[in-house]
Amino acid sequence: MRRREVISAFAAVLASPFPVAAQENVPRIGYLTGSLATNPHLAEAFRKGLRDLGYVEGRNVVIEYRDAEGNYDRLPALAAELVALKVDVIAATGTPHATAAKQATATIPIVAVTADPVSSGLAATLAGPGDNVTGLSLLVPDLVAKCVELLSQAVPDVARIAALWHPGDYGERTEANMIAGAEFAAQALGVRLRFYEVRGPQDFESTFARITATGSDALVVLGSNILIVARAPLVDLAAKNRLPTVYSYREFVDAGGLMSYGANFADLLRRAATYVDKVLRGAKASDLPIEQPTKLDLVINLKSAKALNLTIPPTLLARADEVIE
Repeated sequence: MRRREVISAFAAVLASPFPVAAQENVPRIGYLTGSLATNPHLAEAFRKGLRDLGYVEGRNVVIEYRDAEGNYDRLPALAAELVALKVDVIAATGTPHATAAKQATATIPIVAVTADPVSSGLAATLAGPGDNVTGLSLLVPDLVAKCVELLSQAVPDVARIAALWHPGDYGERTEANMIAGAEFAAQALGVRLRFYEVRGPQDFESTFARITATGSDALVVLGSNILIVARAPLVDLAAKNRLPTVYSYREFVDAGGLMSYGANFADLLRRAATYVDKVLRGAKASDLPIEQPTKLDLVINLKSAKALNLTIPPTLLARADEVIE
C-alpha cells in the first residue's frame, strides 16, 4: 500500500466514531421515568434536545434508563441504582422522580421537569434553587383555576363539576394549592365542585360510577404523573360516561380527550437537555434558575366534542392553539 493510501486510511479511522466503551470520559446521564412504554415521546424529546446540542446516544454520551413501568413505588430503588452507577447527572421526568432522586443523592446534579419545584420542597426558590436540583416547572397548580374556567366556557350550562385527583403525587403544599385554585374558580363561576380521589387505574371504574351518580355535568382532571401514565382508560371512561373533560396535559387530548390547557411536557423535556448540557460543562445545579414555561397551549379535540354532541363556542375555538378535527 502506498504512503498516501496508508495516511488516508489512518485518517478515516480517526474520523470514524469509536464505540462508547472504548472512549474515556464519556458523560453518563441517568434518565428516571415512570413509564417508557406509555410516554416514549418524552424520552425521544429529551434525546432530540441532546442531539441538537451535539450529543449522540451511543456515540459520545451514555444514557442509563431506569423505568418504574407505572409502579411509582419503585422510584427510590431506581434512583439508588443510578447513584450507584455514578452517573454525571440525573434527568427526572416528574415530581416523584425528582423527589426520589434527591433523597438518593445530595451531590449528583438533578435536572427535573416538575409541577411546582418550590412548593414540593425540591428547590428553595426558582431564581436560586440551592442544593442539587434545577430544571423546569410545569406550573400545574397555577393552571387549575384556568382549566375550570375553560371547561365552563366549553359547557356553558354546566352546574356541577367533578375534580379527579391523585393524592400523594406532589407535595402537600402543591396539592393544597391545586385544590384551592379549583375551588376558587368554581366559586367565582357559581358552579358546584366536588373532589374525587383515585390512587390508580384500579379505582377508575368505581370513581366514575360515583361521579355520574352525583349528577356531575363535566370533569376536570388535576395534573398527575400517575394519571398521565394511565390516560387511555381514563379518557375512555370519560367518553363512556359522556363527561366533557379538561386535562392539564395535551397527551390526554391526543388519546381522545376533549381539551387540555397547560405547558407542553415534551417540549420541556427537550429543553431540559440544555440544562443537562450546562451541568456536563461544569455548571452547578444550585446556580441554574428554574425555568417556567413561556407558552401555555389550549388544545381542543373536535372529534371528541362531536361524540359528546357538544358544540364548542366559536370564541373558545378562536383562542385554541391547536384544534384536532
